[in-house]
Amino acid sequence: MALKPLVIENPWEALRRHTPARIALGRAGPALPTREVLEFGLAHARARDAVHRALDADRLERELSAGGYAPLRVASQAPDRASYLTRPDLGRRLDAESVKRLAGTAELVVAVEDGLSAVAVQNHAVPLLTELVRLSAARWSRAAVVIAVNGRVALGDAIGERLSARLVVVLIGERPGLTSPDSLGVYITHAPRVGRTDAERNCISNIHARGLSYEEAARKVDWLAATALARGVSGIALKDDSNSQQLER
Repeated sequence: MALKPLVIENPWEALRRHTPARIALGRAGPALPTREVLEFGLAHARARDAVHRALDADRLERELSAGGYAPLRVASQAPDRASYLTRPDLGRRLDAESVKRLAGTAELVVAVEDGLSAVAVQNHAVPLLTELVRLSAARWSRAAVVIAVNGRVALGDAIGERLSARLVVVLIGERPGLTSPDSLGVYITHAPRVGRTDAERNCISNIHARGLSYEEAARKVDWLAATALARGVSGIALKDDSNSQQLER
């Protein structure tokens, strides 16, 4: 008499090759297979690590300097990672020392912030900037670059306002998922100032090895930045037509 397999395969098994989502996991009796339980636990641990890991700002500054930038360093009012996670409002405000440090003017500001995944910023911020410079050196090589520790998206508004920027582009680590603990997001805001809402920003997300490539992300960011500067708007007033523009060429 043939023995039944320990793990009963799911009929949707063939769909797994099309998505990283946890579907068609099969079962062992009434439970998930041990392998799937262990892989879920590992993914959850990686996501938690990404949230709590501190940004290596010194290394990031060296890498940006090697690319020809002279990055400024600032911090939010969140004094540590625990405060940052429990008090989102503090991550949206510059601390007193940073307010003093931000002086001068810049048309375009790139704020590189750790957000909820410092590993995403560590892995992807410099390669994305490199690709942006390749697309439009005249625009991106002249940008003022600011490294912000324990920053939320809205901290970019405060940074841009202090530098009288026409446009701020925030590169920030997104909330880690169970398949992407290192996903980078980009938020673009015209005429940044404290009090801007999310409706006044354009967002490009999911930039990582298994998501949006640097080339595709940079093309969208560059198109949105150039169009925002030309039209004087961002957010819901600016539709991302970069794909249509590409088809017309």
